[in-house]
Amino acid sequence: MDFGGVSLFLRRAMKLSVVMPVYNECATLREVVQKVLSVPMEIDLICVDDGSRDGSREILAELQSEYPQIRVVLQPYNMGKGAALRRGIQEATGDFVIIQDADLEYDPAEYPLMLEPLVQGKADVVFGSRFLGSAPHRVLYFWHSVGNRALTLLSNCLTNINLSDMETCYKVFRREVIQSIPIEENRFGFEPEITVKVARRKLRIYEVGISYWGRTYEEGKKIGWKDGVRALYCLLKYSLKEPSAKAVAQAVPAPDRSGVSR
Repeated sequence: MDFGGVSLFLRRAMKLSVVMPVYNECATLREVVQKVLSVPMEIDLICVDDGSRDGSREILAELQSEYPQIRVVLQPYNMGKGAALRRGIQEATGDFVIIQDADLEYDPAEYPLMLEPLVQGKADVVFGSRFLGSAPHRVLYFWHSVGNRALTLLSNCLTNINLSDMETCYKVFRREVIQSIPIEENRFGFEPEITVKVARRKLRIYEVGISYWGRTYEEGKKIGWKDGVRALYCLLKYSLKEPSAKAVAQAVPAPDRSGVSR
């Protein structure tokens, strides 16, 4: 994939911080790191180990010694995905920041596709939608898909935006934007929380269709029905709690219209 009309110079000049929360992912960790680092651009990979006990920490130590692009951050114990993301986002130094799970459900080869609206200066946030486009999707759990669509519908009703996939892992931000937003959720509530907060700030949000290589619970999938209930609670909580767009507008840095923030 390429950046289309975006110049090769701009592509080389920009830096992408990839924040990867890791919790007991020894089976896929090496492969996903190699996929991230094979993306043809400057990558700053921040791996936040969230108290793994399966050997993932040892693998991260080996990878850090092999690849200078990797920074490893160790949480003192299992604090949750949201806590790991909060820590990793604080460490980011790139022009843009993307969330990457440590499994193989999402393909880093699609970074250029997601970055294009940001690089062209059209977006502040880009969501990678599993429900748009014709990219391959593994067929898995029916009720998961129903739950995802129901949560996205409620999210859209509460935020007045028209996303197709609120719960997607793939979200990429201008670094100044994501670092200006306080993240409060410690577990999987990060997705609804950040969706409400970017909507409240009237940021320019785009969606692009992505592929999805989902895994089963036997293969290591962690999210469950309790996390769905928490997502519902977070949508309601932050919709009531979050200030209006006018009140938060001054806290969000204005975009660099050249397409790359410095």
